[in-house]
Amino acid sequence: MLAPKRLLTALALTLIGTTAQAADEVVVYSSRIDELIKPVFDAYTQETGVKIKFITDKEAPLMQRIKAEGENATADLLLTVDAGNLWQAEQMGILQPFTSPVIDANIPRQYRASSHAWTGLSLRARTIAYSTARVKPGELTTYEALADKQWEGRLCLRTAKKVYNQSLTATLIETHGEAKAEEIIKGWVNNLSTDVFSDDVAVLEAINAGQCDVGIVNTYYYGRLHKQKPDLGVKLFWPNQADRGVHVNLSGIGLTKHAPHPAAAKALVEWMTTAPAQKIFADVNQEFPANPAVAPSAEVAGWGKFTADSLPVEVAGKRQAQAIRLMDRAGWN
Repeated sequence: MLAPKRLLTALALTLIGTTAQAADEVVVYSSRIDELIKPVFDAYTQETGVKIKFITDKEAPLMQRIKAEGENATADLLLTVDAGNLWQAEQMGILQPFTSPVIDANIPRQYRASSHAWTGLSLRARTIAYSTARVKPGELTTYEALADKQWEGRLCLRTAKKVYNQSLTATLIETHGEAKAEEIIKGWVNNLSTDVFSDDVAVLEAINAGQCDVGIVNTYYYGRLHKQKPDLGVKLFWPNQADRGVHVNLSGIGLTKHAPHPAAAKALVEWMTTAPAQKIFADVNQEFPANPAVAPSAEVAGWGKFTADSLPVEVAGKRQAQAIRLMDRAGWN
């Protein structure tokens, strides 16, 4: 007899062979760059014969396009990064919920919408990066401690305009309350060594060049840069291991409200949560699989194990507007 996980995976593959036959093409609007998603879609087409047409753009234009298309929808699915963006799409009314025992078994509850409007597919930790030349790991403890006097003039951050930082701030609000969270963010801003950067790679490069000693970045940016520069003088540190854990966010997917091929689209989403697709995400994207039964790539595993924050990631969306206002008050540009 198949174990429950294997049984559900087998069910997903059976569904692929039946419901997906209702359409020979599924259309995905994606804010992820082509090279990160094409291997997954190619594998699905090879497995099922169903072609995946995907259109890439930034998340805001894609969401507005889905809203404008309305009942004349082109897209079956919206694929984007960060629970904050997925929450926003849900609030715009452009996604429709659906339940699936396959998804429920493969993806932990904290990485899915409580409304079933979207599910996570791959994970990234937003963690502390530090200079191996100027910082000892024992000096680091928590995100909150980066506001301490010890790090004055030593911290680099990406712009507050990026949703990744808005989501991190949202979890600080959820954990500590707004007043304490604002105190922490003001401490970070006071400790900046230079103006904020436009992206995480620039933060890592600045640490490596000696412009600052510590920063906060998404793990997959570190993975890609480290692959290009094996001698990079920067490592990752997992904060808050004695309390709430590392902030984790995701890339995820939702079924559009007026999807032309809903059955085929659901079958694709289910497959994307199973081991074959999850392994591709892990190997190609330097991300953590959202399915805990699938191991990360050898390189990602080499960064070490950590305890993740158990907060549902949709908190990032629920508190996004509050986080943006707080960051503005604290002077984080």
